[in-house]
Amino acid sequence: MPTGVAIRDPREQLFGAAECVLLRDGHSGLTSRAVTAQAGVAKGVLHRHFADFDAFLAEFALDRVARISAQAADLRATAGRGTVSGNLAAALQELFSPVVLALIRLVMLRDGLRARLRATTGSRIPPITEATVMVADYLAAERDLGRVAPGADIGALAPTLIGAAHLLFTEADGTPEPAAVTRIVAGVLSAA
Repeated sequence: MPTGVAIRDPREQLFGAAECVLLRDGHSGLTSRAVTAQAGVAKGVLHRHFADFDAFLAEFALDRVARISAQAADLRATAGRGTVSGNLAAALQELFSPVVLALIRLVMLRDGLRARLRATTGSRIPPITEATVMVADYLAAERDLGRVAPGADIGALAPTLIGAAHLLFTEADGTPEPAAVTRIVAGVLSAA
């Protein structure tokens, strides 16, 4: 690995490399050596910016979860336009990208990472929690506009939608038919 070469944004370079390794090799292939090799940097670069590999993984997870917040803002902006089911189906297809699915698996399978994230966020699996909040906020906005029933239990609908969609995307190996996603959303929302 080259030494003495300035790295413009080492955190993002390492996070991008971790994403590539995670998608290519899965959670078991995600090691500090694999990440630094993918990034084309010396192993010491990772340890210069993070206390240890678990700290790196926690920051990586939080960085990728923060992207869900941007998706949440985009979904909220659709309130009052299109159909509620259509907006949610499109948002879920964007949400459950291969990266997010791999990140969920990573968090679920690494006890130390899950403990760090819980200590930081209060959530055991932040991608799922953030996605649930995204859907709940959207449904609340649509309820305020009268497009979701006033008595709809958003606290139950949001996690049900996320759980059903996650199962669908997992079983379809990340690529379910859009019509399948739409059916799931319509089925869950039928009472709302």
